[in-house]
Amino acid sequence: MNDNTRVLRRDGVSVAFRLADDGLPAILHWGADLGDGALPADELDLVTSRQTAPGTLDAAWRVPIVPQEADGWAGAPGLLVTRDGLPVFPRWRMHDIEQLESGLVFDARDEAAGLTLRSSVQLVEGGLVLVEHEVRNDGESDLDVSRLDAILPVPKRAEKLTTYGGRWTGEKQPTTYDMPPGSTQRESRRGRGGHDAPWVAMASVGAPRNRAGEIWAVHLGWSGDLLHRVDRMTEHLTMIGAGELLRPAEIRLAPGESYHTPVAYFAWSDAGLDGISRRFHTWMRSRDNHPATPRPVVLNTWEAVYFDHVPAKLARLARRAAEAGTERFVLDDGWFPGRHNDTAGLGDWIVDREKWPDGLEPLAELVHELGMQFGLWFEPEMINLDSDLAREHPEWILGNPASIPSPEGLSWRTQYVLNLAHPGAFEHVRARMSDLVSALAVDFIKWDHNRDLVEAVHEGRPATHVQTLAAYRLMQRIKADHPGIEIESCSSGGARSDLGVLQYTDRVWASDSNDAIERQDIQRWTELLLPPELIGAHVGPSPAHSSGRTLDLSYRIITSLQGSAGFEWNLLGCSDDEFEQIKAFTAIYKQLRPVLHTGEVVHGDMLDPALRVRGVVAADRSEAVWTFSTVAAPRESLAERVQLDGLDPARRYRGRVLEAVGKAEWGWVTPGWLAAGEFEVSGRVLREIGLQLPTLWPAQAILLHLTAV
Repeated sequence: MNDNTRVLRRDGVSVAFRLADDGLPAILHWGADLGDGALPADELDLVTSRQTAPGTLDAAWRVPIVPQEADGWAGAPGLLVTRDGLPVFPRWRMHDIEQLESGLVFDARDEAAGLTLRSSVQLVEGGLVLVEHEVRNDGESDLDVSRLDAILPVPKRAEKLTTYGGRWTGEKQPTTYDMPPGSTQRESRRGRGGHDAPWVAMASVGAPRNRAGEIWAVHLGWSGDLLHRVDRMTEHLTMIGAGELLRPAEIRLAPGESYHTPVAYFAWSDAGLDGISRRFHTWMRSRDNHPATPRPVVLNTWEAVYFDHVPAKLARLARRAAEAGTERFVLDDGWFPGRHNDTAGLGDWIVDREKWPDGLEPLAELVHELGMQFGLWFEPEMINLDSDLAREHPEWILGNPASIPSPEGLSWRTQYVLNLAHPGAFEHVRARMSDLVSALAVDFIKWDHNRDLVEAVHEGRPATHVQTLAAYRLMQRIKADHPGIEIESCSSGGARSDLGVLQYTDRVWASDSNDAIERQDIQRWTELLLPPELIGAHVGPSPAHSSGRTLDLSYRIITSLQGSAGFEWNLLGCSDDEFEQIKAFTAIYKQLRPVLHTGEVVHGDMLDPALRVRGVVAADRSEAVWTFSTVAAPRESLAERVQLDGLDPARRYRGRVLEAVGKAEWGWVTPGWLAAGEFEVSGRVLREIGLQLPTLWPAQAILLHLTAV
């Protein structure tokens, strides 16, 4: 490549740039690896150029990484800034280009406008492209930043767009439709991602499939307000991207100050949705802060006792949990003063001596003596008006004062937000949490966040940005002060499960729904980005508390095995038969988690919308675990034949249905392999021909373990 072109290559992906002195670089290609020296610079420019001068447009014909109107770009601007109430129209000149091991950093300036833009594009392990920008105010007066997005081009042939929505207990629901013309965007203004968060935007050639087809995807690693954007303009390639959604005057930079965007994660795949997952999972597992120890069996007490904390009962539950094979016991909401329901107590974070006359120390000590880790629930970013903290420091409540009239006024789950950007509030929460963590030797924090931010204001300006950063700092501080402690991000379920919060936490709670049918798809779309070891997936009671649906224990167990497994259940009420099944479940989970939490996740493309086929194949392809399940009644009497992708065609595999978690049941079609109970077949046959599935009625599941012979 010559001085006007740069190419990044890694793990089957290439990103090619065209450089210019009088503007920002443009991306000529993002997608399949171009190979080593595949195209000389002039050829790359030749085959991707739109037209040459003199042309019909007076402006630039390539879209730079941060496009403006002056670039001939009619889509949404990549950067919007104002100074003294007037718009600033940058005219960038490249100042420096820094070559990283697998990335480029571009330093551009507009001295007349008093601006510096620093843009980083890195191609990291797994083939993910990480894009972030920083704008600095070099002028003599304040600068307001309204927008700074990360965008990348996709080909015109990507004619479908998939986005996500959802609701509480029904997170991450995909919708695919024709690529909309013009400039469009999805927003979340909830102060957290929200149950209806955009989550991922995907452009694809045809509707996305699990195992085939080209897909270009973007996710924003940010836990506050955000937007996903698509610009399908007639003059240019389609652009997809994301950025922080900024309210008016939210980012005001004094001279010398900078605004740094959240990281936008871009993934290209020519192997369908599983190819997108492979890139994200590879990178997530390569991080220094990725959990390095086996993911423990967890029992969380919320659906076991709710607010009814009785020390003797919880001690019995801890003993029962240990007998079942539990490795982490988590005491949920209800342990602090006034917490008989959700109307009082948030913010005080001291132990209720009426419920716990001897404190929490006896329970924590018992849990540790039983060989389990001890976890404790907090909601550090929230406050009840009925709390000592609110009475002493009402000024620490984050919001428009007009929206906080009285305990009877408008709230959300009868709670408000604590302004962690206020140094006093931050230190209060940090100290209270730290004292308890030290006194109880807490190993794990379930960090909850049960409401949206409404009219969040700090020092007169919108405050979602500073509140989000303060929450990150608090998590980081707790971890620094207590090495080894782990944190789960829970936000009334999966309303805050982005890659931003996962830089500071060790897993997410995917949903408040423990209905295993609903969980099948919630967990499937959560693991589009997150490897399963980061996704909390518990066995709940039947009927499910969130839906009232009754499901067989084996189905609930098999669904839990698809993530970081555990219980949200009062095991004291289990029958003897159920308890034996539970013990078998924890034993099988411990046996299989080295594969389940390191292998490649594979999803079958099934014609029947009721069928779910999911496998995890070991990295060396020596072992695999497959689940075949239904979420509704099958369409036809004879089910489909499913190809087990990812296996080694040159090996033979021994297959065994794992019935210790519950006897496998199905309808009238019984394939030979299933009747045999144990069988041996070549990997080539399993991949190319597949297994004939039995007739599975609604909410039936089969767990199959394959090992190379």
